[in-house]
Amino acid sequence: MRSMPFTRWLKLALAFLGLALVAERAGAQAVVETITVHSPSVEGNLEGNSADREVIVILPPSYASEPERRYPVVYFLHGFTATAAKYDERVKFSEALAAEAAKGNELILVVPDSYTKHGGAMYSNSPTTGNFEGFIARDLVAYIDGHYRTIAKREARGLAGHSMGGYGTLKIGMKYPEVFSSLYAMSSCCLSTTGVEPERVKELEALTMEQAVNGDFGTRAMFASASAWSPAPDKPPFYLEWPAKDGEVDPRVLAQWHANSPNAMVPQYTDALKSMTAIALDIGDKDGLLPGNREMDRLLERFGIAHSFTVYDGDHGNRVPQRFREFVLPFFAQHLATDAAK
Repeated sequence: MRSMPFTRWLKLALAFLGLALVAERAGAQAVVETITVHSPSVEGNLEGNSADREVIVILPPSYASEPERRYPVVYFLHGFTATAAKYDERVKFSEALAAEAAKGNELILVVPDSYTKHGGAMYSNSPTTGNFEGFIARDLVAYIDGHYRTIAKREARGLAGHSMGGYGTLKIGMKYPEVFSSLYAMSSCCLSTTGVEPERVKELEALTMEQAVNGDFGTRAMFASASAWSPAPDKPPFYLEWPAKDGEVDPRVLAQWHANSPNAMVPQYTDALKSMTAIALDIGDKDGLLPGNREMDRLLERFGIAHSFTVYDGDHGNRVPQRFREFVLPFFAQHLATDAAK
């Protein structure tokens, strides 16, 4: 029996080794940790929202077995009236991360909880709700870099989110370009402000606190928006102002709402947006938020800001798990630095 030539044997051995590594990666699991991060930025808010925030951290499969290795980090912001845990149940972050790791792309995923008295902080800076911009961009990033093996620089940090989280992604990304280098906004809400009907404001002003916090989605969204964008520390118990008064639109307060609209912010933050390694927007073609997202796409084009904009077959939420796995994670695998020396 003739012996196999060494070169052929070596090629077969390497092929089997490659298949074994693929199989090992495919079976490897991401590790989920639920921690509490104290946020000095949220302390002292008038609504009484806790400064101790729950955070889900998903570590890649190799994290424990490669103790010298450091990883890029993606921060994902959840939507309105939801929590980090609810998004984890729906999107199955650990399964998505393990699937991406099987392709050789490993990262740390961080999902902070920003639920508040009225259902969400709008990822804004307000004495009423607390400074959730500071929580995400300063307190949380500092904690993660201090407690996990991250590549602690902007080139290795990405920010993403869905709905209210997409809004937060664009807003925080514009205001903190020194922290994040790549942005992926999914089905973003609140990109443009249209104001409030004076008659609707009269209805809202008549509500008690109990009625407000137990109201329908639209009612809670209005209180959350006013708490975040037009706070009034001298007006208990809600500590907010409405963009209408005595049956008339109040242009002073409405201007505060407009100032918090990412579409209105773009001209002021073109340098920050141009500094990004990559920006992606996506939204379903049956999503009522499509007009505001199209306007963001138009503005980014007008100011020469490189980005991608995808309109897919879907509504506001039915494709989110699929999009996260098939588009969001590969986007960051492509654009985030994976070597601390880079």
